Amino acid sequence: MLITLYAGGGEFCDGYILSIIGVALPLITSDFDLGSTMSGLVGSATLIGMFVGGLVFGYVTDRVGRQKVYLFDIAAFIALSVAQYFSPDAWTLTLLRFAMGIAIGADFAIAGTIASEFAPRKSRGPLLVVMVTMWSVGAATAYVVGWLMLRSGLDDWRWMLASSAIPAALILLLRFGTPESPRWLMSKGRTEEARQVVRQMLGPDADLADLEAETTTRTRYADIFQGVYLRRTIFVGTFWACQLLPIYAITTYEPTILTSLGLEHGDSAYLGSVALQIFYILGSLSGILFINKGRRPLLLWSFALSAVPLLVLSVLADPGPAAVITLFAVFGLASFSSQCLQAIYPSELFPTGVRATANGFATGASRIGAAIGTWGAPVVLGHSTRLAMFLGALICGLGWLVSYRLAPETSGKSLAEASGDGKVPPADLPTVKELS
Repeated sequence: MLITLYAGGGEFCDGYILSIIGVALPLITSDFDLGSTMSGLVGSATLIGMFVGGLVFGYVTDRVGRQKVYLFDIAAFIALSVAQYFSPDAWTLTLLRFAMGIAIGADFAIAGTIASEFAPRKSRGPLLVVMVTMWSVGAATAYVVGWLMLRSGLDDWRWMLASSAIPAALILLLRFGTPESPRWLMSKGRTEEARQVVRQMLGPDADLADLEAETTTRTRYADIFQGVYLRRTIFVGTFWACQLLPIYAITTYEPTILTSLGLEHGDSAYLGSVALQIFYILGSLSGILFINKGRRPLLLWSFALSAVPLLVLSVLADPGPAAVITLFAVFGLASFSSQCLQAIYPSELFPTGVRATANGFATGASRIGAAIGTWGAPVVLGHSTRLAMFLGALICGLGWLVSYRLAPETSGKSLAEASGDGKVPPADLPTVKELS
């Protein structure tokens, strides 16, 4: 539970950093007199950085270990949060947001990996739901903090962006002392160190049959593009991108979208955004009710139900404020209910030697869609909010189709069973139960 909460602390920071820009961006646009293209670039720079960070640091994590990257990325959050305060122009801010994205991409690759490798089979799904929900909590906190700053007169976007250093510093302190993953140690042949970690965390008499090591001992990037793992890589990257494109486009520009749909300028739009974050959190937490009943049906129902409110918003000529908030609340509940699968599927479908690599690649690939949505949203919204909602519904439909064709069922399986490629494991690879 502690490992999950510490990993979730990184998710909290990720959600905070990626969402505070939604409150700050109108102020940045006004301060630097930005056009829609440059405004979109500032808003999407972090997502582009996540593409790089995921691709690079997932592999690095599998090579050098989970613990080192686990601490490095949070330390980078602190330094870059403070540096944003001193940005003299939009291009400098864009570069800093890009660097922040690299650190976030690294954290996405490691958080689900390390949490899943410590979690027992039956509680792995619910624990990762809790971890991923912290992203929504961080996003909600960012909107509350931003709104309070606007109300108090401290409406300088510099303070908003720098404020993410505070939760990052707290999480860094909590993460100190986190041990290395025993699964990773075993995959590298470091069995004595794995034994020490197991006894440190769970005691010498714990029954750890659920934590057997997987069959692979090597870390090679090409492995996730070969055999059965290629299909899994395509599936994970595509469904993740289809989830994030409408979510990031909507959450990043939520005050602007709500204003265009009838909520008046100023506090009402921001208050509407804050209220919607509650439904995003509830939607994310609802995954606990369904995750052990089936990963595949949860994903399919989530995509199907997410498309409906966006489609309705695309056809209503003049929806009232109550209808707008209600439809976005339904979208939040539906779309966020399966957010946990972004951490669960990559962690379950790939073995220890390339688990973080696959997580990182999926993070990077999914951010292509998210960056397109965030960068393109101001352009599309400039033409028509209804068109933007229709495109969001189409993306949800594409996600449903890909998931229907490719999504496997991994519920109830150990990591070794879920990530197996059908080959017979080597006989000389010890299990954690044997080590204990």
